[in-house]
Formats: sequence, C-alpha cells, structure tokens
Amino acid sequence: MPSETKKPSVKLSLPLEYQQDCFSELRNEDELVILARGLGLLRVVTNLLHSYDAVGNNLVVIVGADERENGWIGEALAEHAAISKTPAARGLSQVNTDMMSVGTRERMYSQGGVFSITSRILVVDLLSRLLNPETVTGFVVLHSERIIATSIEAFIIRIYRQMNKAGFLKAFSDNPEPFTTGYAPLASMMRNLFLRKPSLWPRFHVAVAKSLEGRKKAEVIELEVPMTDKMRDIQNAILECVEVSIGELRKADTGLELDDWTLDSALHKNFDVIVRRQLDPIWHRVSYRTRQIVHDLTVLRSILHALLTYDAVSFNKYLDTILAAHQPPPGSNRQNQSPWLFLDAANTIFETAKRRVYTGKPMDGEVPEASGALPDSLRPVLEEQPKWALLADILEEIERDAYFNPGIRDDSNGTILIMCSDQGTCRQLREYVQNMHIRLQQASEDDEVDGDAEVKPSATFMMRRKLRNYLNWKRDFARVSASLFTENQKVLEGFADQRGANGYRGKGPPNKRRRVRGGLSAAAGGGRPVNSSLQMAEDRESQVATLLADIQSTDADGAQKDEVTVDSLDNMEDYFELYEMNDLVVIHPYDGDMDEHVLEEVRPRYVIMYEPDAAFIRRVEVYRSSHNDRNVRVYFMYYGGSVEEQRYLSAVRREKDAFTRLIKEKGNMAVTITLDGAAPSDPQEQFLRTVNTRIAGGGRLAASAEPPRIVVDVREFRSSLPSLLHGRSNVVVPCMLTVADYVLTLDICIERKSVRDLISSFKNGRLFNQAETMLQHYKYPMLLIEFDQNKSFTLDTFGTDHTTTLSTANNPQDLQSKLALLTLAFPRLKIIWSSSPYQTAEIFDELKKQQEEPDPIRAVQIGLIAGEDPSDQSFNQTPQDMLRAVPGMTEKNLSRITLEVGNLADVSNLTEDELDVMVGKEAGRQVYRFFNRSVLEE
Repeated sequence: MPSETKKPSVKLSLPLEYQQDCFSELRNEDELVILARGLGLLRVVTNLLHSYDAVGNNLVVIVGADERENGWIGEALAEHAAISKTPAARGLSQVNTDMMSVGTRERMYSQGGVFSITSRILVVDLLSRLLNPETVTGFVVLHSERIIATSIEAFIIRIYRQMNKAGFLKAFSDNPEPFTTGYAPLASMMRNLFLRKPSLWPRFHVAVAKSLEGRKKAEVIELEVPMTDKMRDIQNAILECVEVSIGELRKADTGLELDDWTLDSALHKNFDVIVRRQLDPIWHRVSYRTRQIVHDLTVLRSILHALLTYDAVSFNKYLDTILAAHQPPPGSNRQNQSPWLFLDAANTIFETAKRRVYTGKPMDGEVPEASGALPDSLRPVLEEQPKWALLADILEEIERDAYFNPGIRDDSNGTILIMCSDQGTCRQLREYVQNMHIRLQQASEDDEVDGDAEVKPSATFMMRRKLRNYLNWKRDFARVSASLFTENQKVLEGFADQRGANGYRGKGPPNKRRRVRGGLSAAAGGGRPVNSSLQMAEDRESQVATLLADIQSTDADGAQKDEVTVDSLDNMEDYFELYEMNDLVVIHPYDGDMDEHVLEEVRPRYVIMYEPDAAFIRRVEVYRSSHNDRNVRVYFMYYGGSVEEQRYLSAVRREKDAFTRLIKEKGNMAVTITLDGAAPSDPQEQFLRTVNTRIAGGGRLAASAEPPRIVVDVREFRSSLPSLLHGRSNVVVPCMLTVADYVLTLDICIERKSVRDLISSFKNGRLFNQAETMLQHYKYPMLLIEFDQNKSFTLDTFGTDHTTTLSTANNPQDLQSKLALLTLAFPRLKIIWSSSPYQTAEIFDELKKQQEEPDPIRAVQIGLIAGEDPSDQSFNQTPQDMLRAVPGMTEKNLSRITLEVGNLADVSNLTEDELDVMVGKEAGRQVYRFFNRSVLEE
C-alpha cells in the first residue's frame, strides 16, 4: 500500500457545496453513491481519481466505464495534472483489447497508475495473478445499477475483496430506478458490491437545493406549444390503439401480474421491453397473436415518437413503410396482419397523416361530391410543426435582445445552443433554420401587392422539396414492390404446378371454376392476393401528376448549395475560417454526461431546449451555479397536453419516487457484516470434498488441504458460470484451452453449449469436430446443454423464437434428430442437461467428488500441434469464429491458418496451392472456392 507520509497539493474543480461534501465522504470511507441525473457524477469521479493519481504510486482500477467515459476521464485527469502541477500523476491507461500481450499488461500494472480495464480481461488477470489483488490501491465501479449477483463485475469485486481487505472500493450510479425493483433491492446491491453504506443525493437534497437555487440561478422561460388539431387526432388514435392492444394482452390469460400494464406505463420508453421480459419464460406457450401484439406495442410507441419529432411528409412516409412491412408476403395464406391495423383508430392515423401533407383541390365551379371521394386533382397542405414557428420567434427575440442590449458583457459567448433528442431532429432543425427566410416566387408576387404585411419565417420551401422527394420515392417504392410481387408469384406458380403434377396423378383435374366473393368481376380481376390483406386507398397517377406540377422546382431551389459530404480539404486557408462565436447557432442532440462538455466549451448565453429533458435542465443549473460570470437564459419548449409532456413529468415523478423508497429502505436496512467475499460453508463438508478415496492398487485413503480446482477456457468468462463456480469455493484457473471449455478432473472434460450455440454448432458442423477431439484426449468427454434460468426448461421455447426457427420433429434437420445422430456417432460422449448456470455449478461439484484434480499445464497442451507454444493461442476470437463457418475448416486447419496468416483478408487472397500446403488438398479446394465464388451467379 502507498505510504501517506508526503501528500502533494491537489487542486480540485468542485465549486458547489454538495460536490465537496460528496467528495469528502468518498475520501473518508467506502460507499455507494447514487446521484440524481445531471448533477455531475463524472466530475466527482474524476476529482476523486485525480486525488489518488497525484500521489504517483497508487494502482487504481476503474470497472464498468464505456469508451466515451474513458475519453472524458482521460482528458480530465490530464487537465487536473497540468493545473495541480503534479509530475507524479500518470493519467489514465486503457486495457480494452485482447491484442494487448500478457507481458505488456504485466509491465503496465507494475508501474501503477489509473487503469480502465474491460471486465473480461480484468477477471482473467486477477485469477491468473497477472494483476495481484493485494497490490491494488482500490476499485472505482461505475454504472453499479447493472451489477447483479451473476454478473462478471460482481465476480471481480468478490475476488478483490477476498484477497485485499484494506483497499478502498467506491461505487457510483446516476440511475436510481433499478435499485427499487424486487425485494430489498438496495440491500441486495450492497451485498453484491461488498459495501455497507449508501449515500443518496437526490435533487431535493438540502445541500443540492442550496447549491443550485441561490442567487446564481439560471433564467428559465417555459413555453407551452399547442398541437394542431390533426396532430391531436392522430395522438388520440394512437393511444386508443395502445389501449386496445393492452386490453388484448390482458385477455390472453398469461398468468402474469398485469397491474402495471396500463396506458400510463405504456408511455415509458421501456414498456415493451418490460412486457417481453415478463413473457419470456412462457414465450413458447403464448399464442402467435399475443406475440404479435407485443411487437405492435413497440411499433405504436415509435409512431407516437415520430408524430412529435418528424415533419408531416416524413411522418407520412414512415407510416407507408410501416404499412408495407406489415403486409403479409405474396402468396401467404396466413392471416398475420397486426390487429390494430383493422381498428377505426388506425384508419384515422393514416388518413389524417395524409391530409397533413396534401388534400383534394376542387376545380373551378365544381361542387365537392357528397360521397367524400377525392377530386381529380390534389393540392399541397404541408402542415408545419408548431414548434418551428415558435423557434423562429425565439431566435428573432434573441437577435432583438442582443441588438438593443449590447452592454451586457460577461464570460459567456453570444452563442445560441439548441438541444434536441436525436441527430434526425438536429438535421431537420438545421434545414429549417437555413431555409425559413427563403420566399417562393408566388409568395413574392403576393407580398408586392400587400407590401405592409410582415413577412414571417416559413417552412414552405423545405416542405415542398420534401414532398417532391416523397412522391418520387413512393413511385419507385411501388415499382420495386410490384417487381418483387411478380417474381414471388412466378415462384409460387411454379411450386403449385409441381404440386399439381404430383398430387393429382391418376385423377381428373380439379374444377377450375369456383365461386368467389364479388362474382365475375372479382374472378376476372385477378389482382387480389391469395390472402386477405389491408389495402389502403391509393392516389391515382393523374392526381399525383397535378400535385407534382403544383410543387415543381423554382429558381430558389437551384440557388441552394448542395450538401457537402466529402471534402478533400485542399486550399483550406482560402475557403475555411474560424466561426465567430457570438454569431453561432449550435444544434446538438442530448448526449448524457457529454452535454457538460458542450456547455463548458460553447459557453452559450442562450439555450433553447427543443424537447424536454430533466437531466439537461440540471446540467444547466450546475453550469450556471458553477460560474459566477456566465449568464444563461433557457427557453424550455414542450407540446401542451401531449405524450411528450406526460413522459417528461412521469420520468421526474419516477425518479423522485425511487429516491423516496431508497431513503426509506436505507433507514430500515440491516448492516451486512461479512465483507470478505468468502462463501460460508461447513468445514466438515470442505474437508470431505478434498478426501481422495481411491485406494485401488494398494493406495491409501488420503486427504488434501487444497480446495477443488477447475480449469476454465478464457472465452467462457462471457458467461456467469465461472463466477458461480468460484462462489462455491472452487479455484478457477483461466487458461487458453484448445480442447473443451471446462476440465474438471484428469479424465473429465466438458464442452458447454447454450441452446443457441448448439443450433449454430450443428449448422456449421463444428460440434462434431469438438466431440472427436474430446474423445481422443479424455476418458469421459461430456456435452453440457445449458438453458437460460429465466426461460422454461424445454426446447419448445426455441421453436417459437423469432431469431431461431426449429423444424418439426419429423424433419431430419430437427435439433433432436441431430442430437440422436451425435450420440450414434459418438457413443462414449455423455450429454448433460442443465436448467440454469446454478444447476450446472451443482452438477460440476458432484462430478468432481472423489476424483483427482486436473493439471492446468496438461490441459493447455492437449490438442496443440507438436512444438506449438500455448502463449501463441491468444488471438482475436471474432475472425476465428468467422473462419469456423467456412467449408472445410476443422479445428486443426483453423489452428494452422491462424498461426501462418495475419488476417482474414490474407486468407481470402491465398491461392489454392498455398492452401493445399496448409490444410490439405480437399480442404484447401473448399476454402478457395468459398472465397472466390461469385455472388451474382449460382
């Protein structure tokens, strides 16, 4: 452990009181910090890391950080080291790739510093003692809400706490909701993290409120935007479809708790995921209709989001794609269209969305027909989003304010920052701001007549261009759909002719005449597909032609610059210059903690929140309270009475309720005493497990004090089984194994397969090669088929899965038939069925009783080519998995190619003669033909 004799002076960047209090608590004791979103979690983490990094001889490990957070932490540590002038600080080192050699990692660990290591590499390095847990100063765990008992991060923390009782352990989270689900969830999480004290920092915390609501409070202007009547009609229709779908799910009698399946909870962005997770254990038993409704909930939520974010033309185009995707394939007799499409509300959605774009135009002197049919010509409507006009008014107000009040001088720039939900909305707003002052030729002539009228910003130019593109897209889309339908019909007709030739042998042909609904006209038309599908009314060619003529390109279109996608950057000095920050409008999507960087770098005086986001409001509060000399005005826009407003309010309410429950549970929570990570067990049972009762050949009854040992392939650490084996007091030895995944004894090896892996291994023939190599080297080879603990212990689950389709039992390609063939081909191969990783760990314990312990060195050497170095096996696994799918590629051939060829590109460029030398004549021919086969010809 580092000595505390001489501490360098450290300068922290924690200007607010609650940040300083949180930092002081973290330095004094280990705890779990749960901070409300937007209150600057990463700022606290980076200051804490810098306080340890400045000493210079600490070894701190970060667990759970993603790539962007690593970039943030690395930059922050470098800035802190420069400001504090601490030459001993080493900054952040990332260990996130399998290609980094063992020697390099060992050398880096010995030098110390702050390391961000991916979980799979870290657990292997800890178990192999490449990184000695006793030399680690402490662990910093991010995203602790993701840590469950079987996760690899919980495995890492357990290893660390078993070997190192003195090092610190700090855990962080800014997502309180997961800590409130289940029985005593906070206590369970603290047990997984081996911590005793939680520290809660909600927005309503006294220190947080005092820091953010002082005299430096940001100026916030709340603007409620009313939706148009058509938008409100569409929203109500979508909500009606959602409500009907939830009602259908309730009628399905799934036997689940349905109290949370309400319309209000359906607005939550993860509702469809929650429903699917609840139905997962009985997914194979629910009807096709129920599974379809679960999928429909996802579609309806996406339509609800698109209504408020897409423009009218893009929204109508999106509905067209949804309708096309829900059409059954040509020739299909299955009624598989979604139930919500047949509701009256669905018709309201599609018809109203179309009327937002264009509608019928009565001719001069023509009276509209009472039947409601569209006239012969169409006129564009092009309804604009209500927020666009308000955005233009805000920009005009800001410009007027900057002109009439130029005297305000502070550290802020005059930059306008517009924040929205995603990149698509960013592109839409940028296009609107660029084109809102372009006036069409017709509008210019009208304005000359009425010159006194004020010219308001308009999206007419942009929307006309979008409508032209949409009509062209729809024409091409219809053409492609027709050609695909024709090709499918030819295939189906050929298949029907073949069946007719075989099925009516010796019989007269069936009666060609049959009664059809609609009489002779329907029979003569022949245009209706075999199945009944929902057909929407299409516009006639003459109508579309008049509409295109009405919105034809003008001179203003030709004057617009093309979008620059690729620039060679030649003559940069002549064409490029730095922007003047005071004249800049920055449009940026919400990006979590990265938004703090945007605020610090742009330093905007005006912030326009195009869509509500509670976390960003807090980030603006923290930014304003942290800088005395920066004034910020925030315009907060939302659609009144919309799903957008309801979703925002429910998100704030859920977070507040979560913190309230956590505070209550913290007050009643029992203190966990056992924090050493050792699994409690009976000493007598531990002794009996080590007794060797093999007395054949005059041997003696012997006992060993060593705990049971299991050799595990390093690729298996993606699963939870190694963690469970370690939790049952087994010594897990990670090795790069060529044969099998687990070696339990000198004679027993096990190849573990999940059902999905089993199906793919049968398809590419890899399992037969693995079984053959296990039989060559071990006396008792076994195949373990492990199921998911959250699903039923049956193969029927995978027969109805969307991603994996199993055939009927009579088909020889069926999974059960393949298993029978496998046992016939390898009679000595034992098959073990396990319902979950927990049961697998129990099975392994039973198999190891009264057996000799495995030798890791021998297990590694088995299957290697003579003279091959085991350390050379540390190759990238993804290319190897791709090569295993190539015809003719056995495990031995794969090993030779991996050792002699650098990458996949080199393998694909090898000649047939070169492949013959490596893998043999027949296998070389198969590999060469695979890579050189034309994709255009059969």
